[in-house]
Amino acid sequence: TVIAWLWARTVRSPNPAFADVEVPLASTFMLSTKKGKEAYVEPVIEGRGYRFTVKVGAPQDPAGVRAGTKAARGANFRCLLSGSPIPGDHVKAEGSAKRMGAALMAVVAEGVRQRIYLSPKAAMKDTARSAIPTWRPEGDVPARLTGGTCVPYGLTQWADLFTPRQLVALTTFSDLVGEARERVQRDAVVAGLPDDPRPLRDGGTGATAYAEAVALYLAFAVDKGANYWSSICAWHKGRDAMLSTFGRQALPMVWDYAEANPFSDSSGNFRLGVEQAANLTERLGTGFVATVTQSDAVSQTTARDRVVSTDPPYYDNIGYADLSDFFYVWLRRPLQSTFPRLFATLAVPKAEELVATPYRHGGKKAAETFFLDGMTKALHRLAEQAHPGFPVTIYYAFKQSETRSKAGPAGTGWETFLAAVIRSGFTVTGTWPVRTELTGNLKKGVAALASSIVLVCRRRPADAPTATRGEFLSALRAELPPALRLLQSGSIAPVDLAQAAIGPGMRVYTRYAGVLQASGEPLSVREALALINEVLDEVLDEREGELDAATRWALAWFGQHGFGEAPFGAAETLSTAKNTTVEGLAGAGLVVSGGGQVRLRHPDEIPDDWDPKEVVPLSAWAALHHLSRRLETGGEDRAGGLLRDLGSVGATARDLAYRLYALCERKKRTEDAHRYNHLVQVWPELRNRAVQTGAGMTQTTF
Repeated sequence: TVIAWLWARTVRSPNPAFADVEVPLASTFMLSTKKGKEAYVEPVIEGRGYRFTVKVGAPQDPAGVRAGTKAARGANFRCLLSGSPIPGDHVKAEGSAKRMGAALMAVVAEGVRQRIYLSPKAAMKDTARSAIPTWRPEGDVPARLTGGTCVPYGLTQWADLFTPRQLVALTTFSDLVGEARERVQRDAVVAGLPDDPRPLRDGGTGATAYAEAVALYLAFAVDKGANYWSSICAWHKGRDAMLSTFGRQALPMVWDYAEANPFSDSSGNFRLGVEQAANLTERLGTGFVATVTQSDAVSQTTARDRVVSTDPPYYDNIGYADLSDFFYVWLRRPLQSTFPRLFATLAVPKAEELVATPYRHGGKKAAETFFLDGMTKALHRLAEQAHPGFPVTIYYAFKQSETRSKAGPAGTGWETFLAAVIRSGFTVTGTWPVRTELTGNLKKGVAALASSIVLVCRRRPADAPTATRGEFLSALRAELPPALRLLQSGSIAPVDLAQAAIGPGMRVYTRYAGVLQASGEPLSVREALALINEVLDEVLDEREGELDAATRWALAWFGQHGFGEAPFGAAETLSTAKNTTVEGLAGAGLVVSGGGQVRLRHPDEIPDDWDPKEVVPLSAWAALHHLSRRLETGGEDRAGGLLRDLGSVGATARDLAYRLYALCERKKRTEDAHRYNHLVQVWPELRNRAVQTGAGMTQTTF
């Protein structure tokens, strides 16, 4: 059974000699990178044309196969036949002129506990092209999206995101939802349900409403299918599986895409959506009936005397309303007659979405004003109505790349949102970092945000005092260090620490009716965030004095040179200042010295049979990097065993990981930052493994 057909987009070659030939835009020719199960595509040139054949095993030219026909980043390729460059402007022009095609590179089929990769045949492509859809979804694909959009390449309408065969499948399944609804209604009457014509939207409980409920879940299954049946789906070479359209909240161009078979037993099959809906309804149980309503957050009365927990829009991060149309157009087709009010419009309403989108409001400043005013009104409404005996909890998160600026630890997004919280009459009384973000798939290997920061808010007392800038800074320096120790003891990811620190800092800032500068002017949220950021750096820097001499040397050297080489003289000078020697550092396995050069030993070079009991003195630097290496080569069990043997030095190593992450972030050393972030993220599990294998030891040791 076929699992997927793998295609490469094509454009006419810009080389005049091959201007009539559609050449492939392949970002890679690798199909599978699994050890011992490698497979790849090999293009075979035949005269003025080419064909693809599948090869099994490791390629002789790994770099060339991995590169496909890619010439550089973005939409830059090379002509397979002539080697001529295909610049991005040519690709965009071809796409805009609707001259972009596709070439079938390979077919993936089900094997015995493995995938089978097959060379394509002409008949397979002819079959795909024979599909003629009878309906196409209307509407424009968003031309601006954080994370990328495929619009510049000619995929401007929702129908453009799907192959003809995918459109036929989706429209067929959508039409079958209506047929299933009629069949279920007849069966329900036969089974004894009242033949009540009152629909589900009006609270019906008879055969009609029951059939509409079943049709609703089937429509969800079709909509899930759309997520796997578009030409924006890629093939994961490491897992041999489909990646859905929305690996992230964007619609970037995918040059070599995977067309899933809805009738296979693998990822992208239709039955998966049906089974998920069935599993959900089976586990819903009975009891209290929940009520879901939709209303304007600025004028709603739903929150009156209620306990409120809310997850508001995140400034300008994600255009949810724009992206929702992808699913809306496929839900509207089978469900418009069932929920006519919900699907009255051709697309999702967008004008009132409370996000700072410049192109909707005529510029960045106007968009920021729209967000601040709207969020202030919405939160003020909550502050007025929420039950006074309970706090309001607000989930908030931003990508780490947006969290370090002169404005403070989180830039404009946090600044504007917190200004709205304060203007609404709330004070922040606490914060909880809550692990909410999935960091697998496309986020794997990236220092991506792992947590949401939950702000715990109450109404600010009417008699709240004012404070001077000095009083605020003094309170900040007194209260932020213990709050950070508490966060670190819970192994919050380093990528989240700067944002988590906003909470304790804003708890100090918002307890006052106002914080005044020496001039009498109020201290702005932007300035408060900057001070919080400064104190955070002070706290991390102060702990350096608690480290051993070798670690202090390594930390300073790493800040200047990373894992690169530098002259021996510089290393010797630094070692004198840090009360150690290059010879001693080399003997401890921390550095490699020779040829007048010195460098820190890279984690990939250190042995994985290191025994800390044989090392005196034991440095936190060595402990940290051996833990990281052991985690990589032996998994959590072996790393946990090493943590057990490290004793109290383990906790120091964890604190060092935070310090190194902050340093790597400033130096833009993404790969190193990920190493330290990942180690802290799995620390609770390492600690559990250490306790399980350490007789008489307690978790507090680590």
